[in-house]
Amino acid sequence: MAGEEITLLPTILRKEYEDDKYGILDVHVQMKNGIQIDFEMQVEEFDFWEKRIVFYLSKMITDQLHAGDNYDKIQKCIHVSILDFIHFPGDDRCYRKITLCDTETGEVYTDIMEIYVLELGKLPPEDQNEEGIVRWMRFFNAKNRKELEEMAKQNEYMDEAYQELDRLSADEEKRLEYETRLKYRRDKHAQIHYATRSGREEATDQINALHKQLLELGRLEDLKRAVEDKEYQKKLMKEFGIS
Repeated sequence: MAGEEITLLPTILRKEYEDDKYGILDVHVQMKNGIQIDFEMQVEEFDFWEKRIVFYLSKMITDQLHAGDNYDKIQKCIHVSILDFIHFPGDDRCYRKITLCDTETGEVYTDIMEIYVLELGKLPPEDQNEEGIVRWMRFFNAKNRKELEEMAKQNEYMDEAYQELDRLSADEEKRLEYETRLKYRRDKHAQIHYATRSGREEATDQINALHKQLLELGRLEDLKRAVEDKEYQKKLMKEFGIS
């Protein structure tokens, strides 16, 4: 956000076992105060989503410590799920905050881990006065570039996010253009290599045919000279009708 320093962290979590799938986070950042946040957007309904969130959030915690480190090094970790499917069908709340708390009093035990679940499918009709999380959800739920541009004009933070999305989009287009040019060069190189190899193979067949005929005729001196003299070799090929 504007005025706040953030650092993008690696988005591929290490595998515990050889056959594990990589855990891919869309955006994983570290704030200036040490707090880590990962934002993950998911379009298709996902089985065991809550277990998946807890697993990766726990890894964000444990990966902060190395051998000999004290627990005081652990910084707060937040996971934000931006879902285009209904995860909590029992109510109409479009977003919720989940923490570790006392089930009887509701008192928060620790805020070291927090989960925010945003369900885009539950967004209420638009209200001109809405702000905060709902406004951001509206931004995430934009259907086209025009909608994004209109919302970006109304909020400096959304404008910054839009500019970053636009930059990333441009970078992706450049990457695709580069890969297309690279593919063309590779294909061209392969074609040239194939043509050269085919020509060499054909020339080798012609030379072998000449050598065979010279051997059969007992013309050993001609064979020796043909090996050493390419022009004489061409002359003999013409003589034997080899082309």
